[in-house]
Amino acid sequence: MSEPIISANNLDLFYGDFQALHNIHLDFNPNQISALIGPSGCGKSTFLRCLNRMNDMIDGVTITGTVKFHEQNIYSPQTNLVDLRKEIGMVFQQPNPFPFSVYDNITYGLRIAGVKDKQKLDEIVERSLKQAAVWDEVKDHLYDNALSFSGGQQQRICIARVLAVSPSVILMDEPTSALDPISSANIENTLLELKKNYTIIIVTHNLQQASRISDKTAFFMEGRIIEYDDTTKMFVNPDEKQTEDYVSGRFG
Repeated sequence: MSEPIISANNLDLFYGDFQALHNIHLDFNPNQISALIGPSGCGKSTFLRCLNRMNDMIDGVTITGTVKFHEQNIYSPQTNLVDLRKEIGMVFQQPNPFPFSVYDNITYGLRIAGVKDKQKLDEIVERSLKQAAVWDEVKDHLYDNALSFSGGQQQRICIARVLAVSPSVILMDEPTSALDPISSANIENTLLELKKNYTIIIVTHNLQQASRISDKTAFFMEGRIIEYDDTTKMFVNPDEKQTEDYVSGRFG
């Protein structure tokens, strides 16, 4: 059994006096897709943002416990947030390409990191767009504004932008909820390919999506983990009645 790439232990999160996460323990293994499911407001997106310290940007947030990435606590004062977010990239619910060309979107993080070699940039742009399964659609339009493409294409451009800086982990907060079914299916197929080389943690409201693409599923309720197990077991034979009720559609 491989060592977890990310481990959360005793994780609590407060917004002011309100406790949004309660004593979360979760391990994520390399080269797997893990789905975080649960009703709206249950803490799954809040937890996802703990994994690359995106909650640091919110005033009044207090976090206790640890999140270890490769055995290092990311909440240590020594953590370099730029390096952390390069290693643990994020794709959001709404496609959010920058308002410039596809090429400049993909190379943005690389240029900040000091990569200037045009040939190297070209190679990474092509590789990343191919990995995100959008190269054939944009290869003749690399210098068009990324906002001129469809929502599904924009989301795959955003995935390529994350891939360009060679992360280990990709966090996804409902990446297909704003997309049509065909675009969603394209993203799902892309993720199944990407897990060969990356660890993917995805928040989804779509239980069918979780059952189709994830290896493990965590069910959140009111800021707590109710159950975390292999996806097939969670959907077919869960241990907890709350899980059974949720995945069978009896509540939520």
